[in-house]
Amino acid sequence: RADFTEEELDRYGDYCINDVELTYKLFGIMSKNFPRHELKVIDATLRMFTVPVLELDLGLLESHLENVKDRKDELMLEAGVTKKDLMSNEKFAELLRQNGVEPPTKISPTTGKETWAFAKSDEGFKSLLTHQDERVQSLVAARLGNKSTLEETRTQRFIDIAQRGLLPVPVRYYAAHTGRWGGDDKINLQNLPSRGTNANMLKRGIIAPQGHSIIDADSAQIEARVLAWLAEQDDLTQAFAKGEDVYKKMASKIYGVAESQITKDQRFVGKTTILGAGYGMGAQKFQDQLKTFGFDMELHEARRVIKIYRETNHQINRLWRDAQLFLKDGNTFGKQGVLYVEDGKILLPSGLYLRYDDLQFTTTDKGVEFDYKTRRGRVRIYGGKIIENVCQAIARCIIGEQMLQIAKRYKVVLTVHDSIACCVKDEEVEEAQQYIEECMRQPPEWAEGLPIDCESGTGKSYGECG
Repeated sequence: RADFTEEELDRYGDYCINDVELTYKLFGIMSKNFPRHELKVIDATLRMFTVPVLELDLGLLESHLENVKDRKDELMLEAGVTKKDLMSNEKFAELLRQNGVEPPTKISPTTGKETWAFAKSDEGFKSLLTHQDERVQSLVAARLGNKSTLEETRTQRFIDIAQRGLLPVPVRYYAAHTGRWGGDDKINLQNLPSRGTNANMLKRGIIAPQGHSIIDADSAQIEARVLAWLAEQDDLTQAFAKGEDVYKKMASKIYGVAESQITKDQRFVGKTTILGAGYGMGAQKFQDQLKTFGFDMELHEARRVIKIYRETNHQINRLWRDAQLFLKDGNTFGKQGVLYVEDGKILLPSGLYLRYDDLQFTTTDKGVEFDYKTRRGRVRIYGGKIIENVCQAIARCIIGEQMLQIAKRYKVVLTVHDSIACCVKDEEVEEAQQYIEECMRQPPEWAEGLPIDCESGTGKSYGECG
């Protein structure tokens, strides 16, 4: 701006004004059939960035960055890893296994056979950059030729922001197919690490301004609750409503013992079953999922567990089948009055659509398979996946409404998946926490009978709230 003459600055100003007027006219055209309350969700999302209130603890972040760098070097020395080890697929796969990670695989488009998914474009491999174990992060970063781990680059980004001032929270509205928010601006606050040696340091670096505290409220098991309610699996819905330990109840059926005798490991299996098997997961994938948590289960046992889940939750089974019929015949499915089907699109309670554009099917040895068109290419879809999409989308509808209700009284500063964080004055913390919990325990009018619940915490930093 300093290089502009007064005349040039006026001309540039006119150019900007014209852009604003054109954008507003486009908004008038595109927003005609857009739900008004979703415009308010967009506004609340943008204000997290345009009206920032959170601060960053510069000293803590700088100390953390040095520790991460030193630790990375130590880890590579301890592992005794050579470049040859890193670039050999078999040796690298073994290194991952030694660190408790089952190496990701894919079907080779060239040979049609299973091969290691170690390319920069492989999502399963890239996700290991944010693994809870810093040793895994370091190995993957080194394999990809990165000089820094994601933890380093993200911490440096936080430091750069801290040196400028407040933290504008970059959250993208409707980033996912299901309508969920997404991270942005190279810091991705949607997936800050929650486990591992350095788990909480970045979160602890996000702090409330002087005289204020952060309240973080998280919807408890919202997808599992929505699934039971949508499928009209009444026994499970009632168990949630009564506050019963549904993980123990599932484990009791799996192991044939009383709930009072369920061990910690057995409850973990019950939890993984409730949270993982609800979308049609097979035994092999269930076994793999348990393995990522360090729990080994034989395949025949995984098959037995999945069979018990499906026999116990027959209404959820029916919901998958009904969703498969939606793909075939365009039928409405789920609890009456919640979802509506229009021309192959699913109308959500928010007034927005889940779209499956250019839905097509092919007949294979395994039967009829469906796929649809996305910007990244065609994606396979089936009944269980439809239900996963729908449950996530309904959870997002609920969180959106709760956010607007909370924002009437308190400043919403962040949303991560199914949680909402607010910044409030210290003297209002108790009253605000109670109000926020009330908002997040109140189902929308269209979700009568849905037993939702939440957990919340407070702290001077975001990391203290968990």
